[in-house]
Amino acid sequence: MRGSYFLVIYLDRDTKIKTKAKEFCLKKGYYIYVGSAMNFLEKRVARHFKKEKRLHWHIDFLLQKAQLLSAYLIPSRERIEETLSRIVGEVFQGVEGFGASDLSVKTNLYYSMYPPDETICNILNSKGLNWKRVKSPKEIMDWREENVEDRES
Repeated sequence: MRGSYFLVIYLDRDTKIKTKAKEFCLKKGYYIYVGSAMNFLEKRVARHFKKEKRLHWHIDFLLQKAQLLSAYLIPSRERIEETLSRIVGEVFQGVEGFGASDLSVKTNLYYSMYPPDETICNILNSKGLNWKRVKSPKEIMDWREENVEDRES
């Protein structure tokens, strides 16, 4: 399955995140990360829930020090990551330079002092997108199985 996703992350204290080439000073609070996987959306998001993994993307370095609370899977044959990131950036404060190196937006990571789930749901619903909120790799795979069955019917 192809598509985009949001990760909702909680950082329990102010923290410096060092990636391979950058350093980010992040405040305690909630973060929304916008990503895409134009092949194997489910596997990409399930990977984010794993603690043990090779550190590749900026988000991998953040997830070492933060708690991944939930993910929103947004199936789409079209690339909508950049559009979604712009919309999220209209509501939440961006962390410039985090992710999005292959896009024209300045970031794919956004900060919120409060849990952002209601706002995320409103954004997704207002755009008429199909989506599913999950909190574990098992929920991702269950959702995948449901959608495979629906496509075969």
